[in-house]
Parts: sequence; C-alpha cells; structure tokens
Amino acid sequence: MGLIKAALVSASSSLGDQFKEFVTCPEMEGKVLIQRGEVSHGSGNRNASEGVITNGSGIVVPAGMAMMIVENGAITEFTAESGTYKYDTSSEPSVFTGGFGKGIIDTIKTIGSRITYGGATAKDQRVYYVNIKNIPGNLFGSPNPKKITDEKYGMLEVTFNGEYVVKCVDPAKLVASVIGANAKDTVTYDEAVGSIIKGKFIEKLTYALTVVMRKHKVSFGDIGMYGSDISTEMNTCLDEDLKETYGMEIVDVALNDVNLTDESMERVSKIDDARIFSNTSMQSGLMASATADAMKSAAANENGSMMGFMGMNMAQGTGATMMGAINNNGEVEAKETNTPEPGTLFSKEDEKTEFCPDCGTKKVGKFCTNCGKKLED
Repeated sequence: MGLIKAALVSASSSLGDQFKEFVTCPEMEGKVLIQRGEVSHGSGNRNASEGVITNGSGIVVPAGMAMMIVENGAITEFTAESGTYKYDTSSEPSVFTGGFGKGIIDTIKTIGSRITYGGATAKDQRVYYVNIKNIPGNLFGSPNPKKITDEKYGMLEVTFNGEYVVKCVDPAKLVASVIGANAKDTVTYDEAVGSIIKGKFIEKLTYALTVVMRKHKVSFGDIGMYGSDISTEMNTCLDEDLKETYGMEIVDVALNDVNLTDESMERVSKIDDARIFSNTSMQSGLMASATADAMKSAAANENGSMMGFMGMNMAQGTGATMMGAINNNGEVEAKETNTPEPGTLFSKEDEKTEFCPDCGTKKVGKFCTNCGKKLED
C-alpha cells in the first residue's frame, strides 16, 4: 500500500466523486493539535466500511499539516507535503517527509506498533492530521520567586511572566504518545501536552535565564531582548521531556516582566550606590546636580540670598576637598597659600635705619663715617 500524488486540475465540490472515498481534514479551531480525518464515501463505493480505507480513495493534505494513516496500531503512511493523494494498496509504502527528512522515517520504524486501540476490530485504518504550525499564546508565570545568578548583582530572587510558542517537530512521536485506547477524534494542545510542557517550562526557565545572561554578559533588566537564545537553552534543558517523548519544541519565548523581590531590590540599590560613589565621572555629575539645587535654595533663603550664597560657598569648599580626597585615593590635597612662615613677616632689612644727627649720614657703627660724631646706641 502507498500514497500516489494525484494530478488534479480542479478542486471543486465534485473532486471527491473521482475517488471511492475522499478523506479531508476538518477545520481546526483554537489550539487543536491532532484531528482525525473526515471520510466522505463516493458514489463508486456502495459497500463502505467504517475503519477501512478503500483502495483508490483520495486523501487531501492541507498546508501546515502532517497526515498519517494508522493501521491496527502502526503508522503505515506518512506525508507532510500538502496536496491530494491517491491511496493505492498495490504500491509500496511511501513517506513524503515534507522537510522532516530521514528522522521521521526512523521514528516510524522505531515506534513500531505502540499505538493501540481498545476493542479494535480485525482491521482498523484511521487518518490523522497533525498541526505542524507554530502554536502561540501559551502564557506562563512564576508562582513563587525564583533564584537567578546575575553577573552584576549576584544571586537575585525574581518573579516573571510571559508567553512561549511551541511547535510539533516530530508528528509520529506525538501521535504515538497521545493517541491510544479510546482515542478521541479531536485532541487539543492543552489537554494533550499543554500542562505537562508548562510545568516543566517554568521549572527549567530560571536555569536558562542564568545561562543566557552569563553567555551574553547582560543583567536581568536586558534579558527580555534574548528570546531566541532562551528558546535554544530551553530546548536543550527539555529535550528528553519534550522532543524525545512528545515530538514538541519551544520555538520562541517572550518575557513581559522580570521583577525583583523587595529584598533583591534593596541589594541592587546598594550595589548601584556603591558604584556611583566609586566613579569620578558620576561623582562630578552628582556634584553639578547638587550645586544647581543649592543655588535655587540659596536664592530663596529667608535671611537673604547673600547669606544663602555664603553658606553655599562654604559647602562647596568642603565638597571640593572631599572630591579631591576621593580622586587622590583618600588623601586630601594640600593647597598652596600665601601665609608666611612664623618669624618671617618682617625681615631685618625692614628694621628702622638710624642717621647721624649732625650731618644725616647713615649710621654704620658707633661713629659717623662723615663727621666723626659719636653716635648713641
């Protein structure tokens, strides 16, 4: 048995009459993940049997869907290429991978007949369609604060919420895991794997966030810009749980908010303050801002603006000394002044000079060098 692509020129309502049976995919609403095909018995098939696909039947595969025929618990035919196919029991089994490659063939061989039906008849053939498009709108949130390791702030406790997108990347594994005894014709994402994926997603997300922050050397505030990187890490963490078991994969992650707990917020504030006062350019900015505020306050001083500015100048002098100490690793810079050394205010040359009372010659010794008059001490 096998599938043969049918070369059809028309897709009108009479298309089904060209086949003994015509299998189509009903419209999938919401988050429908798996849908059993709808069979219409053509006029050429007068003895139709439920659970049996007649040789020569037609099967339509819409875009964004994978189709498989499951016979007595085993996948016998598979295609992920859109189009119309003719079911031919005389041909060899065929697999149109539609981009899934050899991996899907290996999966079909590996799972064997893991699909079983309770009370199945001697022959049971069913057509299943699997949604292989992105499934968005999967909301998540941390029920309790989670610990993450931030490159800048160390260990932090955060809460977060957002949305992730999943996609089926191995339809055969999904059908083998979900379809079983008393299988439903319609299986939604939420009832099949939604709660399982969500629980494991939140469990592993904090680890993925830490890995991405370390890899890109970013802090928690910028992590929302790395959705694709988070998705990659999540798939690494969840590979065994999601891909190997359910054939599902995380496609994208959108973080709406990453919020710190009160304790972590206090820790971040203290670290930020310490960094500001150890950075000279930031200190200059703070001083400039403080000076502007002080000038406004001085102008409004109740004792007059002059008094206010005098006080401001004294504060600026003190602040400048402090800034100098910080910039010189704590050593206050001594400023040059014009204050004379003790005992040097008046030199000996500036002492009062004595003259001869008779001729006015400058005194040198005890006698006048001009007239010889004895001079008093």
